[in-house]
Amino acid sequence: MNVVIIPARGGSKRIPHKNIKNFNGKPIIYWPLKVLQNSNLFDKIIVSTDDPTISNLALSLGAEVPFLRPKNISDDYSNVSDVMSHAVNWLKKSKVNMDVVCCVYSTAAFITENDLQNGFQLFRNNDFNFVFSATTFPYPIQRAFKRIYKNGVKMIDNKYIKTRSQDLEET
Repeated sequence: MNVVIIPARGGSKRIPHKNIKNFNGKPIIYWPLKVLQNSNLFDKIIVSTDDPTISNLALSLGAEVPFLRPKNISDDYSNVSDVMSHAVNWLKKSKVNMDVVCCVYSTAAFITENDLQNGFQLFRNNDFNFVFSATTFPYPIQRAFKRIYKNGVKMIDNKYIKTRSQDLEET
């Protein structure tokens, strides 16, 4: 069975309830959910959340929410590995036989069926433990700065201070 798990915590500090904020006329979680459903790659689409509002919305959009995520992996210090491990262990205890487990973020509004299918084939046709999507930075990271005090910045690596950005390696 192919399972996809969508982490969707309710307590984001930077953008409260970001997983259900309106994006192009729909809650943002709607967009990846619809792509996942239309891809026909997954037998189960599960939302892992700690929030009843997100849970109800996900259920109304056709996802499964078989549990509410425990508080100890729903705070600002929780990471996606803990969330995924919890969901996979819950599924194992529920006797769900999983062949492939995928994680798609609830805010992945621009994910496409083609992205999913390509990633799925890459995973199936190679000896990988996992695959993930990535994109290039829009500007060379070698020229990046960091804030060092209230009103100042420092170049992360001064050896590139005089290098033209077009001469730097794409990352």
